[in-house]
Amino acid sequence: MNLRSRTARFSGQRVTVMGLGRFGGGVGAVRFLVERGARVTVTDLAREEELADSLAQLDGLPIDRLVLGRHERQDFEQADLVVVNPAVPCDSAFLQAARQAGVPLTSEMNLFWLSNRGRTIGVTGSSGKSTTAALLDAILQAAGVRSRLGGNIGTSLLPVVDEIEPDEWVVLELSSFQLDGLDGLAASPEIAVVTNFSPNHLDRHGTLATYRRAKQTILRWQDSEQTAILNCDDPDVSAWAVRGRTIWFGRASQALSLASDGVFLDDESACVRRHGEETRLPLATWLKLPGRHNQSNAAAAIAAAVTAGVAPHQCEAGLGSFGGLPHRLEFVAERSGRRFYNDSKATTPEAAILALESFDAPIVLLAGGSDKHVDLGAFAGAIRARVRAVALMGETGATLWELLCGGRPEPPLPARACHTFDEALDWAWRNSTEGDVVLLSPGCASYDWFRDYTARGARFAEFVCRLT
Repeated sequence: MNLRSRTARFSGQRVTVMGLGRFGGGVGAVRFLVERGARVTVTDLAREEELADSLAQLDGLPIDRLVLGRHERQDFEQADLVVVNPAVPCDSAFLQAARQAGVPLTSEMNLFWLSNRGRTIGVTGSSGKSTTAALLDAILQAAGVRSRLGGNIGTSLLPVVDEIEPDEWVVLELSSFQLDGLDGLAASPEIAVVTNFSPNHLDRHGTLATYRRAKQTILRWQDSEQTAILNCDDPDVSAWAVRGRTIWFGRASQALSLASDGVFLDDESACVRRHGEETRLPLATWLKLPGRHNQSNAAAAIAAAVTAGVAPHQCEAGLGSFGGLPHRLEFVAERSGRRFYNDSKATTPEAAILALESFDAPIVLLAGGSDKHVDLGAFAGAIRARVRAVALMGETGATLWELLCGGRPEPPLPARACHTFDEALDWAWRNSTEGDVVLLSPGCASYDWFRDYTARGARFAEFVCRLT
């Protein structure tokens, strides 16, 4: 029985879900499989208390077996199918055992892709993909176009896949891990959006070329009837091979020589160019999110919405109503004249640099975290140029300290290498003054000190709310 057939007939199948996780994909896969009569084993290295929220969503489901705090080889060798969380390393010994036993591997996203009847818009990139996908969904819904938002943004659409009609748009944020799996299905979204490309997840992919190849999956299998929406300001992305129609987005100064359709920006507006006609939109008035990078995200979302059939002027309602996503340059509160922003989702240097460029006020920064083996030199340069004081955290704190010093005994700005998050929070508060922005934008992942970036952002918000 091939994998495509399995999505239709799971009754009686022994399916192991490896990695329940905390972002919805594992829960969505379990619900989907149980409802189709599969005998499901859930196994996760995390303990019960760490997975409490996810486990609560499975209350009442007839799960055959629950293995927490460990994996057991038999659950992989004796299964008919293994559903793998994207965060699981490809070289896991348990996955290797499944392969040797002839057990097929799949993922929550692959199961969804094979079952989805809707029209798909895929959004990927090294940064900005969550905001772009959410903005796009907001525009579509406000314009009266039926759409659903899911994927890496944290919402699994798998449990409701049977409700999705063929005329609905499905907006999927797709990570490089998810795209790796979709490559084997020759998956091709009707509209593919690439926000940008920069080194990331090299601890998982190994090389920049391998990471790039994973991202390019979103374009690889498209045909001439499908559309690629690409960032003309990104020299890497703008050179990617495209099989279908190309629509550009970016700054007008970069795009004037492009005799093609797109959404092109200047400081105040967005020019939508379609079939030789231009429509100018007052983007600076419509968009509430700060920063030039969010103008770029909005341009990508507008380009995708217009491609999906929305008139340019209909984008106003969705853009105007969108207040941003949690942990993405999120305003938390003002305390004693300081404004606190939670940008915990900035897990790459590029994302953190964009956050620094979003403010004119002096910045007291909390930076650093777990090491994904990416170059932090540009991030350190941006800190020197734009930050008044910085608390350095986690595994990369020492690296950032050395880069800031540049061979000198001390960094050229007030800095502190902190051993705990509470120490970093307290130091940033004490070293800020009225008029400052206190910004959590780490530029690194959270896994050395926190289970994920949401826990890190929540801890920051809790600290701010206790200040008087």
